[in-house]
Amino acid sequence: MKLIPQLTRRTSEASAAPKAAGAPAARLGWLDALRGIAALVVALHHFDVLRMLPFGGAIWRNFDMGLFGVMLFFIVSGYIIPASLERRGDVRAFWIGRIFRIYPALIAAFVLSMMMLPDGDGSVALLRTGDNLASLVANGLMLQDLLGVINGMNVTWTLCYEMVFYFLVTALFTRGLHRHSGPISVGLAGVALLAGTAVGTHILNTELGSTRKLLLIVTPLVLAGLAGVLSGNRRLTGAGALLLGAVGLVLVTLNSRAPAFETWMIFATMFAGTVVYRAQHGQLARIPALLACGFVIVAGALVGRLYNHGAVLDLTWSSGWKAWSVAYLAAWALFGVGFLLRERRFPKVLTWLGAISFSVYLLHIPLLRTIEPLLGIPPQPSSTLGKIAWTAIFLGVVVAVSHLMYRLVEMPMQRLGRRVQKAVERRRPVSPAPVPAPRSGAPAEAEAEATLTGAGRT
Repeated sequence: MKLIPQLTRRTSEASAAPKAAGAPAARLGWLDALRGIAALVVALHHFDVLRMLPFGGAIWRNFDMGLFGVMLFFIVSGYIIPASLERRGDVRAFWIGRIFRIYPALIAAFVLSMMMLPDGDGSVALLRTGDNLASLVANGLMLQDLLGVINGMNVTWTLCYEMVFYFLVTALFTRGLHRHSGPISVGLAGVALLAGTAVGTHILNTELGSTRKLLLIVTPLVLAGLAGVLSGNRRLTGAGALLLGAVGLVLVTLNSRAPAFETWMIFATMFAGTVVYRAQHGQLARIPALLACGFVIVAGALVGRLYNHGAVLDLTWSSGWKAWSVAYLAAWALFGVGFLLRERRFPKVLTWLGAISFSVYLLHIPLLRTIEPLLGIPPQPSSTLGKIAWTAIFLGVVVAVSHLMYRLVEMPMQRLGRRVQKAVERRRPVSPAPVPAPRSGAPAEAEAEATLTGAGRT
C-alpha cells in the first residue's frame, strides 16, 4: 500500500492528477446550479409564495419547500465536502478553509440583521435571549440547535448539522475509515427507521437542569478538539478529530431539537451524497453504491410515513407525512438530474445564484422583514400584478445585497484564508502521518468548495 508522508498534505503525485483532469480552481456548474435552485426555493418558501398561488394550499399539503431545499443542500454538501478534505489530504488546511468560508459571512449577516431589525423581531435572536453569554458561545460554536440555545438567526439551525458533519468526516479521515461511506449511510438510515420518535429531544439539557452546565462541558471539549485539528501535529490532529467526532455523536443522539428520524436521516443523506461521489470516481463499486443510496432514499421517504404525524409536526414544521416524503424524494430526483447533466454547461444565472447562495440563505429573511414596512407592501397583495411585482422586488433586493456580500465579504475572506493557510504551513509545517493515499483518479471537482448553507424552515 502506498502511503502519503503527511496527514495534512498532498503528495505531488496525488496533486498532479487533478491538474490533468481539468482546471483545479474551476467551480462545477452543476453543483452551483443545484445550490442556486435550493437557495431560490428556500427564499421563496420564507417569502410564503404559496399563499400567492391559487393552488398553493395543495402544494403545501403535499410538498414541503423548506425540507426540499434543506435536503438538496445536504446532498450536495455530502457529495463534495469529504472530497475536499481528501483532495487536500490536509486536515488543518481543510478547517482553516471552512472557518474562513463560513464565519465571516455569518458574522456580517448577524451584524447587518441586528442593525436592520428591532429587538422584538424573532428572526434574529443573537444576544436577545436573556442569556447573552450562552447565546454568543453556542452560536459561535455553530452547535446552538444541539445545545438547547435559540438559533441566532432562525435559519442557522442547519449549520449545526454541517458542523457535526465536519466533525465526523474529519474523525473518519484521520482513522482511515473515510472510504466506508456506503455502510455508514445505510447504518444511519437504519437508525432513523428504528429510532423514529422514541428518543426524546434535549435530553442532556433536561438531565443537567441547565443549558449553561451543558455549555461548560461541551465548550472546552470542542475548543480542545479544534485546537488539535489545527495544530498540524499528527497525534494531536488524530486526538482532536476523535474528540470532535465523539462530541458530535453524543449531541445529535441525546440533545437534538429535531425528532430522531429527521436528525439521523440528515446525516444518512449527507453520507449517501458521499457514496455518489465515490461511485463516480471508482472508489466504490456501482452496485453497492446503488444499493446504499437506494436504501437511504427509501428510508427517507418511509420515515415520513411512519413518524411525521401529530405533535411531531411541531418539530418538523411540515404539513404532514406526504409533504415530508415527497420533498425528500424530489430533492434526490433533482440531484440525480443535475448529476446526469453534469458534463453540460448550466445557465450562468443558476451558477451565479449558487455562488452567492450562502449569502442568500443568511440574508433573505432579515431583508424581507426590513423591506416590507419600508415599502408599505402587504404580505399578500390582492392583484396578480401586485403579487408579481412584490415577488420581483423581494428577489431583486435579496440577490443584489447577497451579491454585494459575496464580493465584499465572502471572496476576500476566502482569499485571506488561503493566505493564512500558507503562512501557517511555512511557520509550522505539519508532522508526518501514514494515511492511505487517494487514488490517482481524484477529480478536480473537489476544488468546488460546496457549503451547506442551510435552508428552508422558520
